[in-house]
Amino acid sequence: MSGNMNLTLKVWRQKNASQKGELVTYPVSDISPDMSFLEMFDVLNDQLVTDGKEPIAFDHDCREGICGMCSMHINGHAHGPKDQVTTCQLHMRSFKDGDTIVVEPWRAAAFPVVKDLVVDRSSFDRIIAKGGFISVNTGNAKDANNLPIPKVDADKAFEAAACIGCGACVATCKNSSAMLFVSAKVAQLSLLPQGKAEASQRVLNMVAQMDEEGFGSCTNTGACEVECPKGISIQNIAIMNKEYLKATVVSEQEAQ
Repeated sequence: MSGNMNLTLKVWRQKNASQKGELVTYPVSDISPDMSFLEMFDVLNDQLVTDGKEPIAFDHDCREGICGMCSMHINGHAHGPKDQVTTCQLHMRSFKDGDTIVVEPWRAAAFPVVKDLVVDRSSFDRIIAKGGFISVNTGNAKDANNLPIPKVDADKAFEAAACIGCGACVATCKNSSAMLFVSAKVAQLSLLPQGKAEASQRVLNMVAQMDEEGFGSCTNTGACEVECPKGISIQNIAIMNKEYLKATVVSEQEAQ
């Protein structure tokens, strides 16, 4: 695509979680197709500040598709129309001159709006704090081949570990379920020998915290996998369910 574009943006504006929000229309002109989506928002905010208006609040950090901060619902899709791409990696060449683009925050009770397009995803942090780690003595790094791990397990754990915790799975799911996120963390550690010692307590605690945060249940629609910018597989949910069942049986036996 060559030539710059003129676009119409409909952006969700909301002062805080307790006040009602609304879509506000903003025209933007002379947008380069080589700009990232966030750079286009930088241009819009610069225009708003110049006009003496309040800029649009939106989350961002690395702008490299690693941190998971850029949580925008673009034209009904988490992170926009491209597959396995975060908002910050989305370029304006994905749109056409004259397009109207609707931008909203994540929609989930567990992700309350902080302001405009910024949502509070600290519920994910609390889930991780309940078990998304292993308890080990730290020190010098061991040699990579010191602990033999089957390649199939190592590959599956690596793929699960690619989750950046952006929350696109929750925003996409009709039930606002966090099962893909939680299962990625559970599966990553349960597949490796370092995580097996605490596997039972980990899955029970993380699932309990997920329920406490108000996330919905999984009904296997698979929408989360489709919209995930890192391609996390719903097979991880099956792994977590297996781990949860095992942990439930173990805890019941210990209670007897």
